[in-house]
Amino acid sequence: MSFRVFATCNIGDAALDILRRRGYELEVYPHPEPPPKALIIEKLRNGIDGLITTLRDPIDAEVFEAGKGLKVVAQMAVGFDNINRADANRYRIPFTNTADVLTEATAEFAFFIMGAAARKLWPSERLVRENRWGAWHPFLPMLGDEVTGKTVAIIGTGRIGLAMIKKCTGLDMNILCFSPASQNKTYIGHIQEVMDLRYRYGIQKRATTIRYGELPEVLGAADFVSVHTPLLREGESPTPTYHLFNETTLRQMKPTAWLINTSRGPVVDEAALARALRERWIAGAALDVFENEPLPPDSPLRDPEIEDRCRIFHHFASGTKETRLDVDPNIGMAGRCVQALIDVLVGNYDGDPVKMPYVVNKEAFAAP
Repeated sequence: MSFRVFATCNIGDAALDILRRRGYELEVYPHPEPPPKALIIEKLRNGIDGLITTLRDPIDAEVFEAGKGLKVVAQMAVGFDNINRADANRYRIPFTNTADVLTEATAEFAFFIMGAAARKLWPSERLVRENRWGAWHPFLPMLGDEVTGKTVAIIGTGRIGLAMIKKCTGLDMNILCFSPASQNKTYIGHIQEVMDLRYRYGIQKRATTIRYGELPEVLGAADFVSVHTPLLREGESPTPTYHLFNETTLRQMKPTAWLINTSRGPVVDEAALARALRERWIAGAALDVFENEPLPPDSPLRDPEIEDRCRIFHHFASGTKETRLDVDPNIGMAGRCVQALIDVLVGNYDGDPVKMPYVVNKEAFAAP
């Protein structure tokens, strides 16, 4: 059976060719920027069965109302802040995401930018490129912060937070965990066993620990704070994370600590963070996500005064060839996005969205 599919961006020719080979009528928005919402609505009114979206596309009641024949929204992202879940449920439209396949890539990126920021790689390279490096000196013009043996706070212990913990273990770090929603004490216990074995066999010189704590305690003890929580606003959850990092919580961090955010931009109050950097409440920050994307020209995070202590990236944590474009749904976001779309359109898993592994809003289809 042929279906009509509209993709709001090119998610990779190899993945889209899977749909073409099935005979689907596929239209792809040809520009790198997101399409206007009005265009998405127009396409839906003309009869679209499947909609491929990204975090850039606002998907709400207005969109669902226009898509009378819409059967599925397939999101190429682990997050779905752009999709109104209540509206999707009301219109009984399943939407999917690409969780898990980007876990290691995102944790790896958080791990790398923690080290790159702490060791001041960008200021050092800029010094050399601008021909301002005069001679080797024991401590001039700058020194970085060693990561090995320090204490890291992992804020959020879902898949990506746990993957980050695994990587930090290799640098003999003490690890403090805070999770607003739930705790994975079994995994944490296993990591402690690994730490103990490493120390016992001389693989690391000092004994290290991992444990959960309350947020003020965790922030006050950490040299690095790495954020891995979903974005949850007031009313969406009993444990909201919107502006979890604000003036109060930033002041709870050590003045020598670094904040790393690869989760969602609005988890951090950027105005408060910019002030924290200007007034040196904390040592620095490395951010891959922002409250508004792309980062506005007038963002306080662009202040030249904090430039050397504020690393900013283009929402790039999952940006590897394998993770973004591989057509295997067990490896790549593109492959998983396409497979999720196909599952719903052709009625895999007995046509039951509750059984489909990539459907997010299963509650809309579960038996009462």
